Amino acid sequence: MLLLLPVLGASLLLLLSLPLPGSCLPLSGPGNLSCAACKTLFTALDISLQLESNKELVAAVAVKVCEKLHMEEPYICQQAVHLFKHDFITAWVMSVLRPSEVCGLLLGTDCGHWDIGLDWNITLPAGPKPPVLPPVPPQPGSPVSRVLFLTDVHWDHSYSPGAPSSCKEPLCCRNQTLGGYGTAGYWGEYSYCDLPLHTIQSLLTHVANNGPYDRVYWTGDIPAHNVWEQTRSEQLNALRTITRLVRKYLGPVPVYPAIGNHESAPVNGFPPPSVHGNLSSSWLYQAMAEEWAEWLPPSSLETLRADGFYTLLIGPGLRLVSLNMNFCAVENFWLLINYTDPAGQLRWLIDVLQGAEDNREKVHIIGHIPPGRCLKSWSWNYYRIVNRYEGTIAGQFFGHTHLDEFEIFYDEETLSRPVSVAYIAPSVTTYFNLNPGFRIYQVDGQYTNSSHVVLDHETYILNLTEANSNVREEPRWKLLYSALNTYGMKSAYPSDWDHLLQRFLQDDGLFQTFWFLHHKGHVDVVCQESCKRSVLCDLRSGRSHDLQLCKDLIHDGKPAWERKPRC
Repeated sequence: MLLLLPVLGASLLLLLSLPLPGSCLPLSGPGNLSCAACKTLFTALDISLQLESNKELVAAVAVKVCEKLHMEEPYICQQAVHLFKHDFITAWVMSVLRPSEVCGLLLGTDCGHWDIGLDWNITLPAGPKPPVLPPVPPQPGSPVSRVLFLTDVHWDHSYSPGAPSSCKEPLCCRNQTLGGYGTAGYWGEYSYCDLPLHTIQSLLTHVANNGPYDRVYWTGDIPAHNVWEQTRSEQLNALRTITRLVRKYLGPVPVYPAIGNHESAPVNGFPPPSVHGNLSSSWLYQAMAEEWAEWLPPSSLETLRADGFYTLLIGPGLRLVSLNMNFCAVENFWLLINYTDPAGQLRWLIDVLQGAEDNREKVHIIGHIPPGRCLKSWSWNYYRIVNRYEGTIAGQFFGHTHLDEFEIFYDEETLSRPVSVAYIAPSVTTYFNLNPGFRIYQVDGQYTNSSHVVLDHETYILNLTEANSNVREEPRWKLLYSALNTYGMKSAYPSDWDHLLQRFLQDDGLFQTFWFLHHKGHVDVVCQESCKRSVLCDLRSGRSHDLQLCKDLIHDGKPAWERKPRC
């Protein structure tokens, strides 16, 4: 009986690591387990998991608990636990977690404090921050760069038109879907469904015919959401298939990718560099370096192979930084080993930005997960870096949420002066209940002596209702909106986005326009006052878990870090 207690605890933690709809929500606690018993249980856990037989017992119990709680269909519980068990248990054994932290996660903050990344700070250079001059709008007729932005493709190779669009599984519209109802459309469906390859090819055909583009930013999440059954070989097939399609349709246009959280198998599993051998992410980083070699120079490929991030000078006066945001991801269970600047990425970022400042370069930062959705301490340190290099960072570009939104960064002293904006572009995929979409940014200048700030952006969608009504015709990708025209903005500087938030508070009609565009033109939920304040808090929050940014907004609403994630 004593042996079963730590096994049960490990099983519950293993279930918490699974990115299935049921496990996105925290468990309320294992039955009537007391705080004292919980801490005793997890004190014994490390000892019990030294035996290989106990690891298999943990997995078996996890399957039973998953089935008993009806978290998923039994066969999905079995496949998911089998996929995650080795990596998660290894990460747990190597972790720095203490019993009070684990029990705080399972039973609530009365039993222990759950924030393993609370207390660490990155060291910034000792020199003073250079003066930041007010932005100067470009002269009429000045050169403008067009940057195509793609994110969250989520290709489902098993998508099947006519398959059930609603089902008991985490992902529907598939040829092996069991039971369910509804009918998946040819081009995609408003449901828990990803995209067929022919829809992705249609998008690429459209953008290829509507260029030219100066470059492409592509921020990851290539595979579908069938996370309970994915293998490394399937993930690599998705990487290679979509990369080669992008190269085929866009030809000589330079493409700069970033890694998403769905690229790994199991999903969200990105060990720090201290983990070597077969458990490391080298199988993925090496494949990316091979596929992206035509777009990146040797120096960028070197750091990509090592840690999944890179930098390069993409033209005179403009540097790109591609971050591996999995090293800040709440869902990355491998960070139990080391949450303090994993892979030294923030230290590296400071060095890159300092070099750019010294050389009078501007910098664009791309990544998958927005900084405001990251682990708290990582997010706050990143916020400090953006503040320090306010005059160097000309743009930040992210994806991951599948929605059309942004995060504003304010000066750290007063939290009132906006200093930067992290743009969050909508997804290519429909998951869930969305139209497919992509974005084009208009950026000031073509390198030398330009500010390289975003001047405007346009979002395009495929209206699935129209497209699926006549599948014999090629679908028409349409402009959904342009930011400046739709919102009546004079420019797209950080102060303009902050002013837009004030207008949202005063003008509910304008906010409802944003809510419609936030969901790529397909809304089935009304956002009333509590929802509205919660959404506005998210837009203010370039750093996570900072209610000071939202003290006038959040009452009964919940900011992003307290809401159910899109898994």
